[in-house]
Amino acid sequence: MKRVTGIGGIFFKAKDPDTLRGWYKAHLGIDVLEWGGAAFSWTDESGKPAGGTTIWSVSGSDGDDFAPSTAPFMVNYRVADLAGLLRALREEGCEVLDRTDDSEFGKFGWVIDPEGNKVELWQPPEGQ
Repeated sequence: MKRVTGIGGIFFKAKDPDTLRGWYKAHLGIDVLEWGGAAFSWTDESGKPAGGTTIWSVSGSDGDDFAPSTAPFMVNYRVADLAGLLRALREEGCEVLDRTDDSEFGKFGWVIDPEGNKVELWQPPEGQ
């Protein structure tokens, strides 16, 4: 079974999200949008669109989206078969969170790595 197929997004917690977003915009040229992040479109080696995006986002440090991890970041990995991968991870003894989410943006599940970091697994909607 194919497991991770790419990085779907990188999410940061910040004490002062507006200042951090401004720093990334001013110094690294990231086009931070109204919702607090940016979407990097994928291209092939010739620069043509390749049908995917990687999300970069900064949020306030008061939310619990990263719980039970205390890390100030979370990486979202694209997967081909979320249900199959979560089943395999459970069978391998990994700490898989019971909750999953199915929305217009795709299917989401979470696993905790050996360092206690919450890892988000994302199966995009069909055709994406």
